[in-house]
Amino acid sequence: KDKNDPLNEKIYVLFREKNSDTSPEADPWISRVARVCKVDEGGPKQLLQNIWTSFLKARLVCGIPRESLYFNRLQDVFIQHADDWRDSQVYALFSSSWNSTAVCIYSLAELDFVFEHSTFKGYSEAIPTPRPGMCVKQSNSIPISTLQIIKDHPDMKDWIHPIQKDTPFFTSNKNFTKIAVDRVQASDESIHSVLLLAKDNGVILKILEDGSKAFIISETHLCNGSAPVHSMKLDSEKRKLFVGYPGQISVLDLQRCQDYNASCEECVLSRDPYCAWTEQEGRFTRDVQQALTAPLGIELSVPTGVPFYLSCPVDSNHATYKWEHDQKSIPGQQTQSECLLLIPAMTTDIHGNYKCTSHELDYTKTVREYNLLIGQVRSASNDAFKLRAQDWLMAAFATSAFYLRSL
Repeated sequence: KDKNDPLNEKIYVLFREKNSDTSPEADPWISRVARVCKVDEGGPKQLLQNIWTSFLKARLVCGIPRESLYFNRLQDVFIQHADDWRDSQVYALFSSSWNSTAVCIYSLAELDFVFEHSTFKGYSEAIPTPRPGMCVKQSNSIPISTLQIIKDHPDMKDWIHPIQKDTPFFTSNKNFTKIAVDRVQASDESIHSVLLLAKDNGVILKILEDGSKAFIISETHLCNGSAPVHSMKLDSEKRKLFVGYPGQISVLDLQRCQDYNASCEECVLSRDPYCAWTEQEGRFTRDVQQALTAPLGIELSVPTGVPFYLSCPVDSNHATYKWEHDQKSIPGQQTQSECLLLIPAMTTDIHGNYKCTSHELDYTKTVREYNLLIGQVRSASNDAFKLRAQDWLMAAFATSAFYLRSL
């Protein structure tokens, strides 16, 4: 707590334990916070000798109370320390019995308040002095009445709720196992918190804490294939994240500004506080001009009656992708990696220009442009178009499967 008050220094432990409630609807696990005094040396010979005399614990809640949904299985914790210990925050990663993940953020001041003011679960009589859990200079001199409560009723009646009480800060149907949090000063000197979450397959998510909302900045694959993350260590000064996989350690550079294709617009839309944009350097100015240039159209010759599809890469999961033909919007099929326009059969009235555009906030960008021509049906090219037709069928099948999974 306070270096000037060593007597009241406390140790907090976050953990999960077996739930004493064995009813069928209860989760078998429950998450808690425990607190002990750093100066605690155990009790007298009569009671709690060589055992903590200040040990208290409280339930840690993360969920959606209005729907009675709770994430009870604590997976990992990261403490974001502040100059004033009361402003320090606890970022806790939870999982649930239905294989979902959540992040809840707690105030250390709120944790301390519950331990200092809550009544004791199962105890209804007057609370003795000193209050159970209070730090004292000689713990073996604590009255037996106080120690008896520590022994028999260490649970706080009040639960510890996150800063955002109604819903977790972040939820996902993916399984995350590790968390780290960095504090970043942006170019405008504002301070931002960035969460780094590791999936069970080794993928690292970078998430901006935007008030009470989570904004996913990027998703990075550090190793080939799928591998669980055993450990993560953040080097905030060097802006690097060290990730431990089975048999190897990988390093993620958190300042990956090159991922934004040298585009001012994409850099701004990413909302990545590790990156800033300046047009004062000639190279950046040229890159902006290049980025604003529409991509060259791709010319394709397609015989009539042949099924076909056009593909447009999805660069941002925050953008909406649309297809246009003759200045009319055409519905496409969007997957995680591309937006497809399926053409069941080429006819003479649907040739011409096709454009795929991305729309994010007030920014619109042409991603891919095609010019379809009516081709001659020639035996030499039939095999190629048959192959393209097979690709079309596979794309249609994959798109349908993706749509069904998303229902």
